[in-house]
Amino acid sequence: MLWQSFCTLTHLERKHLGQWLRSPFFCRREPPIALFEYLLHCRQNGSPPQAGEAAARALGATQASDQKALRLVMSELLAQLEHFLVYREYFAETADFQVRLAAAYRKRGLEKHFRQRLHGARTDWGRQPYRHAEYFDAQTAIEYELYQHLSAGRRTEALNWQQLSDQTDTAFIARKLRQACMALSHQTVYKTDYRFGMLDAVVEHVRQSGALQQIPAVALYFYCYLFLSEPEGEIHFRRFKTQLFSHVDQLPVEEQRNLHLLAINFCIRKINLLERSYSREALDLYQSALKAGLLLENNQLSHFAYNNIVAIALQVGDVDWAETFIQDYAAILEKKHRDAAFHLNLARVEYARQNRHSALLHLQQADYKDLINNLIAKTLQLKIYYETNEYDALDAHLQSMQTFIRRQRVIGYHKTNYQNIVRYGRLLMQLNPGNRTARQRLHQQIEAEAVLTEKEWFLDMLH
Repeated sequence: MLWQSFCTLTHLERKHLGQWLRSPFFCRREPPIALFEYLLHCRQNGSPPQAGEAAARALGATQASDQKALRLVMSELLAQLEHFLVYREYFAETADFQVRLAAAYRKRGLEKHFRQRLHGARTDWGRQPYRHAEYFDAQTAIEYELYQHLSAGRRTEALNWQQLSDQTDTAFIARKLRQACMALSHQTVYKTDYRFGMLDAVVEHVRQSGALQQIPAVALYFYCYLFLSEPEGEIHFRRFKTQLFSHVDQLPVEEQRNLHLLAINFCIRKINLLERSYSREALDLYQSALKAGLLLENNQLSHFAYNNIVAIALQVGDVDWAETFIQDYAAILEKKHRDAAFHLNLARVEYARQNRHSALLHLQQADYKDLINNLIAKTLQLKIYYETNEYDALDAHLQSMQTFIRRQRVIGYHKTNYQNIVRYGRLLMQLNPGNRTARQRLHQQIEAEAVLTEKEWFLDMLH
């Protein structure tokens, strides 16, 4: 455990740990320092430590065989390392420093010092841009310290109970709603049921409070929870979107990202139910997230997001915007997916413009190693062959696509979807154009299909 923990330290952290150990305030014995020096030597040379050598370095030659003594030194060094990590974590968040110092001065009866530091805490938190749950936690801590000061026996001033209660409630409500939204999202994906405790009371309290609905850290998660949990969530989604675009910068980047993704996933579920008005909503959210750089990880855009954004833009009819996006963001795609995603999405743009030949040329220019990209490309080929009456090519393509899908072992939901695309593609190709009864029967069958991402295209082909 000691070595594994030691190996996670950065070069600077190892340097600071050495300084920590050499300070008699923290470490008063030589063996842990000697063992640290040995581990540092091993880390620099890329070689794992050896028990015998570690004992000799830490305990000296006379005790080199004393395994019990070595284990004690290892435990002592691990304890020092853990205290060092806690110290770094504790002081990494400097925003709380003033409140902690104010508390120390209060306990020592230094009123002037206390008031200066408490004022400094208010100023520091007021200057930082975020008004998230942690901000209200800090306000609670400030009000609590002030209460402790005012409630001392010799005080006759009015107490700040109302401010303390309000800040405590706001911090709790903001955090509870935030956790509820993330739990609902996780519950949808993993089919898990969570117990939400006091959540119903919190939701009802916010519903009755106009003041709380004006606080973005509460309102955003309140409306988000409502549109995720209620069958008729559209009105809450509209209110959420208005708040998001107006006040999202009051929350940290990670929360901004999560809120955008929660809303985008909601829109995609609606789109899959053929509620096409949500395509525009999804594109608005994607454009907002792109503008704020929320979809980048390590300065890269995933090819999944790249594909989804193009698909949504084309559904809306923003073909020119989609092409500009494809060109502008190709350079920051993951390198292994860049070429395939670039040509696949240009093919989709050409297809949207009814340039089917150009679309096929783009599809032929990339090696689709990613399974879903491959299936998207094959589906686009299927459409082009049918629309250009290339029935022999379509027949061979459907057979090839069916064989390809059958060989894929782990594609879950996608397997059902693409098997349905092949099946309905074959039925569509074999349909007698003059048989209205058969056409209507196939139309009803497709309309009732639960898993079919290309449902709208198949229905269009039957009109």
